[in-house]
This record gives sequence, structure tokens and C-alpha cells, in this order.
Amino acid sequence: MAVLLKPSWIKPSSILFTSEIPADQESFAFALAQAAEYGAKFILFHAYDMQAMSASDTSSGVPYEGAAVAQAVVEHLEPLAQRVRDAGVECETAVRLGRPADQILSFLRERTGEQEIDRIVMGTHSLGTIGGLLVGSTAEAVLRNARTPVFIVGPEVGDAGYCNFAVRTVLCGISLYKTSAMLARFAAELAAEHNARLVLHHAIRPQERAEVLEGRTIDQIKDELVSLVPDELQSRVAVEPIVAPGDPTEELLFQSRVQQADLIVLGAQSPTTFASVTRHGVAHKVLAHARCPVVTLPQMVSAACGAKAEKVHPAEVFLAGAF
Repeated sequence: MAVLLKPSWIKPSSILFTSEIPADQESFAFALAQAAEYGAKFILFHAYDMQAMSASDTSSGVPYEGAAVAQAVVEHLEPLAQRVRDAGVECETAVRLGRPADQILSFLRERTGEQEIDRIVMGTHSLGTIGGLLVGSTAEAVLRNARTPVFIVGPEVGDAGYCNFAVRTVLCGISLYKTSAMLARFAAELAAEHNARLVLHHAIRPQERAEVLEGRTIDQIKDELVSLVPDELQSRVAVEPIVAPGDPTEELLFQSRVQQADLIVLGAQSPTTFASVTRHGVAHKVLAHARCPVVTLPQMVSAACGAKAEKVHPAEVFLAGAF
């Protein structure tokens, strides 16, 4: 399974930042800090949808009309591009016409080989062209279809720019599906890269507690969580398992605050599963309320592991934080 995780997902050589107009400064700072840390190329991307824009909407300052729009967008993005270059980071600006989700995914497909994108950073702070839809159809499409990890900086993320978004604690919402071993490895790799501790969190719904714990104890479940992390990574990372009764989303967000998490790791599952929880379940709530950036592992990884992989316990029909 290890071969499915690309080393560049841990140490990126290129980062795609999907910018709004005006740009979300917190997500921009996060993307730039990562690019500077790894010496990665910074790709400043913006997509505009002419049909979705009102002729009377001038709040962005961009004249969305005629052939001049692309040049106007480039000019509005130039101050951001200059900040990237001033930080000593290589910068490329890309502007596309069309629905944001479609254009983001199309751009990713075009970049293959040495030009392949290693990491995507998206913000959800403002109500810009992309931001206004991000926790809806755009997020669903990108998170479900992107073939690279997606880092999302939500509206509750505070100003961490002063410490360059240092990662000291990685919190991974995990289930006991065998496919979660890949998610645990990914989270452990990230933790090892940053010399951070790894917290594996699993929630048991109260109504399922008796069935889930039938024939085993909380401590045994904790041992199962730790066993999902490969031995070679256990020797490099301090792993702390947490198993608690409660709503998976609320418990994950609670632990993110208690553990002072700097990064939350989630896994993307099938399109049907994702669509059913995006607006009202784990995904939407975590993205909307997490106080630190959230990264999702590509859905194709879980699919490659086998969507019908055997479960450790038949009562576990939900993914605690891994949607």
C-alpha cells in the first residue's frame, strides 16, 4: 500500500493556491509558508465564471466583461505574485474562464510528469468567486476528484502566520476500516516530516457503544488504532490514540481544540458518501469550524485500497472524521 502515497505529497515541489478576488489572506499566507519551507513552486490560480457574475457586482473591483477580464484578473493578482517572488519563491499565475471547480480539476489533469501538482491550498474565508461556493459544490468536486492532497483553510483558522503555520500536533480522524491504514500512514508521514506528535482519534456513537465494544475494550481499540501506523513510522513519531463516545464531528472538533492541533487529516471516500455529508455532516462541519488547516487524502487512494475492504467490526458503518 505504501507505493500509493507519493513522497511529493509530504514534501511538495509545487503548490497550487486557488485565489479569490480579493484574496483570502490567511490561506494565501499558509500556502506561501509551505512553498517557502519546501522551496516549492507557487502557482497562483483564479477561475472566473462569466455566467455566474452579475454585471452590477463591482465589489471585487474587476470589470467582469469582455476580453479585458483576463488581463484585469492578472493585474489584480500581481501584488500577490510579487509577494511570492519577494519571499524568494518561484511564482506562476494562471487565469481560466469557466466554473471554478471544473477549471481547477482541468488544470490539475493538464499538469503531468514534472509539472504535476503536489498540493492544493483553498480558503473559505471570504465570499469571493470561489470562496462563496467552496463549502458546497466546488469543495465537493475538488475534494472528491483531485488526485492530490487538498489543504483547506477555514473561516475559524486564526492568524498563525506569525509562526509560519508551524506543525507540532497532527490530528487524524480515523475509522477501523482496513482502508484507514493508508490514512494513518499519510498522517504519520506528515507528523514525521514536521517532528510533530500524531493523535489518532476515533469516535463511537453512543447508540452503538454496546455493539462496538462487544468482546473488546477501549484499550484494545486504541491498540488497533496504533497498529494502523507502520512500525518504521512508530519509531519516528509519538502516536497517541484517543477513543471516545460521542458525535464524530463534535468530538473531532473538540479534540482539535484540546490537543491544540495544527493540522487535521481526513480521508475522502466515495462520491455518494461525500455528497451525503458535505453540507450537513463531518466534512462540512469540520471544514467550516476547524481552527487549523484541514488536509484531505485523495479519494482514489481509498478506492485503490478497495472500497469494500473488510471492516474490523460490523457496527462501524461511519468514518469518524474520515468521510
